[in-house]
Amino acid sequence: MLVLCACLVTSTSTSKMAKKAFQHQAGTAMECLSIPITLHKEKDIDEEGREVLKCGFKIGGGIDQDFRKSPQGYTDYGIYVTEVHEGSPAAKSGLRMHDKILQCNGYDFTMVTHKKAVSYIRKNPVLNLLVARKGVTST
Repeated sequence: MLVLCACLVTSTSTSKMAKKAFQHQAGTAMECLSIPITLHKEKDIDEEGREVLKCGFKIGGGIDQDFRKSPQGYTDYGIYVTEVHEGSPAAKSGLRMHDKILQCNGYDFTMVTHKKAVSYIRKNPVLNLLVARKGVTST
C-alpha cells in the first residue's frame, strides 16, 4: 500500500515527485509517495541483564551528517535504514535496507539530527513509520 506523504505542499508529476524523496533539501516542502510500516518492538535482555525493547535495524544520516561521505551513496541529509537484522521485528514489519524514514509516529524525520532520530526510535515501543523506497516510491 502506498500513501501520499504528509509533507505535501506543491503538486508535481509522479516521476518528479518520486525523485524528490531522495534529493530532498532539509527544511523545504516535499511531495512524495510513501509506504506505511508498523513495527512492534520485541522484549529482549541486554548484556547487563536488563530488559530492553529491540527493533532490529540501524540507521544512518541526519542533518548533522555529511551524506557525501556515506559509504551507501545517499544523496541527501535524510535518515536511512543501513541494516536490518534477519528475523527481527524490523524485518517482519517489511522495513528494508536503504529505506528512507520520512516520519516516525508522526514526527518529521526529514529535518532531524542522527542523535535525535536514534533517541526517538528508542523511546517508543511501537513505531509507525512512513518510508520512501527506491524502485517502489521512486524511479
